Amino acid sequence: MTDLLQALAEHATQKLGDSVLAAQLSLGELTLEVKRPDLLRVCRILRDDTAFGFAQLIDVCGVDYLGYRAESPEGARQGPRFAAVYHLLSVERNQRLRLRVFLDDGLPLVDSVTGVWASANWFEREAFDLFGIVFEGHPDLRRILTDYGFIGHPFRKDFPLIGQVEMRYDPERQRVVYQPVSIEARILVPRVIREEGYGARDS
Repeated sequence: MTDLLQALAEHATQKLGDSVLAAQLSLGELTLEVKRPDLLRVCRILRDDTAFGFAQLIDVCGVDYLGYRAESPEGARQGPRFAAVYHLLSVERNQRLRLRVFLDDGLPLVDSVTGVWASANWFEREAFDLFGIVFEGHPDLRRILTDYGFIGHPFRKDFPLIGQVEMRYDPERQRVVYQPVSIEARILVPRVIREEGYGARDS
């Protein structure tokens, strides 16, 4: 399998040229890092070229690298915070490929691939909703998992874990309403209670 992926990596870097910034072969999977402006051209080649034949888009994921490996000896990861990751499948060749595109921190923006693979529609909406990645050219870029009035993007690393409001359906108003949380705020750190004198040496 490694030989096949190695051959795929070599052919991809040769065919796609400068559009490929890096090719990483790890844990039996190949990841190509491509330039953001070249994404659509790369995707069309990977779909249409008979040497690739990646006719199916399995998933589109957002990634937030904020604080990634911050406690490692090498220190925190350097580079852009956000990335969009595309998982491709070639049924004809029984091969998988992952594309990764790094995005700007201030406004994570990338071209929509819905014109290449129609299945990208809801995947891109999910990444937009949860990570705030904007897919330019998407036909209907709206939230898909959170409420219409939701503020923020829940899968970002800096999103607060404890909220101040809750939502419920009000049958009198016949709509969803927000109100202060009705449960006692809790700390997400385990609390350990020990008996008096725990750990003291016996005399």
